[in-house]
Amino acid sequence: MMGRLKSDQGQLFYEFHLSDAIPEDHLVRKIDAALDLSWLRNELAPHYSSMGRPSIDPELMIRMLVVGYVFAIRSERLICREVQVNLAYRWFCKLGIEDAVPDHSAFSRARNERFREGDVFRRMFERVVEACIAAGLVGGKAFAVDASLIQADANKQRSIAGGDWRRDRDPARCSRAVKEYLATLDDTAWGAASDVVPKFISPSDPAAQWTGAHKGPAFFAYSDNYLIDVKFGVIVDVEASRSIRQAEVGAARTMIERTEERFGLKPERLVGDTAYGAAPMLNWLVEEKGIAPHIPVFDKSKRDDGTFSRSDFQYDPTRDVYHCPAGKTLTTTGTLVNDGTTLLYLARKHDCDGCELKARCCPKNPFRKIPRDRHEAARDVARALAGTDGFDRSRRERKKIEMRFAHLKRILRLGRLRLRGPQGAQDEFVLAAIAQNLRRLAALVARPPPAQALCIA
Repeated sequence: MMGRLKSDQGQLFYEFHLSDAIPEDHLVRKIDAALDLSWLRNELAPHYSSMGRPSIDPELMIRMLVVGYVFAIRSERLICREVQVNLAYRWFCKLGIEDAVPDHSAFSRARNERFREGDVFRRMFERVVEACIAAGLVGGKAFAVDASLIQADANKQRSIAGGDWRRDRDPARCSRAVKEYLATLDDTAWGAASDVVPKFISPSDPAAQWTGAHKGPAFFAYSDNYLIDVKFGVIVDVEASRSIRQAEVGAARTMIERTEERFGLKPERLVGDTAYGAAPMLNWLVEEKGIAPHIPVFDKSKRDDGTFSRSDFQYDPTRDVYHCPAGKTLTTTGTLVNDGTTLLYLARKHDCDGCELKARCCPKNPFRKIPRDRHEAARDVARALAGTDGFDRSRRERKKIEMRFAHLKRILRLGRLRLRGPQGAQDEFVLAAIAQNLRRLAALVARPPPAQALCIA
């Protein structure tokens, strides 16, 4: 016999357990088991008044934001609508069927004021990392670092020439994004990262970098910097910066130091691409941190005109001299040039005059000069590691950080930012990293659903 839908939905009383409607293997159950927000109210208490009408529970707003980033809901207005109709989201947010959902406008003020003043997103990220460490998902032996360009919320059609934008403006008359950028002009990740004036600047978001790094049409972007543990690809730190190499390298150093300070984790080796292979960074890793750099050396000394490159000359560290292919010695006076970064090793003119290899060595100069970076010893350490089995393993493991960025853009749909300014980019990147770690934790650590479920009668 064919069944028929009930046309009357006006039943007066219902007995309904919200938990019964959520499958036991649903992602919200696993994330709820991994997410501890018991500390939140005490942390935010100093930022709320003791008088007046009660505010929206900050835990509710945080849980709604987690839902948005975990399930790639890229609008706070849409988050509110989805929580309104989705029972699983309601259960995760500790809302009953009859409870009202906050208005989307409440998120903006909470994020820009109380959440930032209390550094809530950073503290939440660190607690999720601690949960990953406790679950055995962080090895602590090898880290990988990289950066990915994320398009900023800035329009090229409304940009101005870089030379027309002035930094000496009154912050009181500027938008929030401009105020944030003016406050970071001395920060090496932002205003002080480079003295080069960009071709275009967005007046609405001047911290966004005009870049054509993708070999296609240029656009405004921020760099999302990740430091991951290669054991299971857990993100141990995240930092926003301008989309230039100097800023990204500076962000890498910040993340490594912060991870050691916060979690007591210092890797034995760091995996990265050539962008992190400049001499100062390698020297910092080798000499100051004692970390093996599994990083290709950034080196432009190879010549393509048929003459000998620097690699054709043998360096003798015991005597601090170079030997040329003809067996002659190149010495240095010890004077640093190029703003104190380089030593010059010079051959003697009479050695070069009668040398049969002069045409292949210095055909246009009376004698040969070899520049050597003052941190060349650290570069030699990185070069020596490049041919080892461990380096080959690190090169394969570096794909894990690329997979994190692919997941960020394709699954979490963070290909373009919604928030502007350095702090807006930082908030979005940290929330996305929280979502990725929570999903990783839920996928790798099977946990039963919570014993007590929200009941509505």
